[in-house]
Amino acid sequence: MSASTDPIEPPRLGEPYLLTPGPLTTSYAVKQAMLRDWGSWDDDFRGMTREIRNRLLALLGRGAEDFDCVPMQGSGSFAVEAMLGSFIPRDGKALVLINGAYGLRSAQTLNYLGRDHVVLDKGDYLPPRGAEVAEILTADPAITHVVAIHCETSSGILNPIAEISKAVYAAGRKLLIDSMSAFGAIDMQPSDIRFEAMVSSANKCIEGVPGFGFVIARKSEIEAAKGNCHSLSLDVHAQWDNMEKTGQWRFTPPTHAVASFLVALKAHEAEGGVAGRGARYARNRDVMVAGMRELGFETLLDSRWLSPIIVTFFCPADEKFVFSRFYSLMKAKGFIIYPGKLTAVDSFRIGCIGQMDEHVMRRVVTAAQETLAEMGVASAAPPAAALEERAKLAA
Repeated sequence: MSASTDPIEPPRLGEPYLLTPGPLTTSYAVKQAMLRDWGSWDDDFRGMTREIRNRLLALLGRGAEDFDCVPMQGSGSFAVEAMLGSFIPRDGKALVLINGAYGLRSAQTLNYLGRDHVVLDKGDYLPPRGAEVAEILTADPAITHVVAIHCETSSGILNPIAEISKAVYAAGRKLLIDSMSAFGAIDMQPSDIRFEAMVSSANKCIEGVPGFGFVIARKSEIEAAKGNCHSLSLDVHAQWDNMEKTGQWRFTPPTHAVASFLVALKAHEAEGGVAGRGARYARNRDVMVAGMRELGFETLLDSRWLSPIIVTFFCPADEKFVFSRFYSLMKAKGFIIYPGKLTAVDSFRIGCIGQMDEHVMRRVVTAAQETLAEMGVASAAPPAAALEERAKLAA
């Protein structure tokens, strides 16, 4: 992978870099697009809505002609709930694959919706594998849908969606994917990975701002979803039907977020689309992880499982290391990092996505080195318990 030569412009307003899985650092052009007001009923805005739907579908690649895109107001979790409530019928049953907070959230959502479901819970970070999915589906013919997380940002793991998909369709079931933090940077061609629907959000790998998510689903699934949904505002079929007939969102859209997202989509295309964006993020990860490992930090995951989205590091065992102080000192140097979500050991996370490149990631490593020195931390090595946890994954 070649190194980038032209550094990305730093934030003009001087704000810290957001080393998180979204919201993330956006370009000035994306911010600037929000300075104009738009009428949600106006032809110009309806044209913008149509364009973002078309551009998002184009990101799918081969097989996209069988799908349509339905933007939904709200955060990513709104879009996930819309997908689950619209495409899993009330008499259906889901298998939810869990290895972190977002799989747990899907199961919690199904509880609220009153949808029957079972879970495969692999703990904090172990990936659900195709063979396990196949075994469960064979044992329980009542399961109609499988719900999978593409990139589980609790740990930073990139789950093996391709093998999960093969197992689901070999068993004659349907796959719904939460690709919140992966779509736009990780290939999702339906010709290679079969699924019925997936969701993502404006403020992830496309590098827009928060305000809406989107559901990309087979047209046949959308048409069949009429009457399924538990909610007026989260009904994917109703939103799609209205957009097809009028070009408008059913309720007030986040007009400024939509306008800025269109700018972000054009920048995504100019960077080389999914392949180009994914390559930059992978380079960010590789440079940052190599530098942090040189400092003595250990990643939760083996290199084969590291996503180019966000990386989890174990906190050092050194008693002088206090995460809250580490966070504050890193922020003072211009970098906002992310707390860990592991239950067994202390950890923190560093994101690789947003308007950042390898030059920024080298500065992140330097900031971490300086911060450890300021704290008087002699070693960044994790406690023995952390390495024991990682050994479970390796096994």
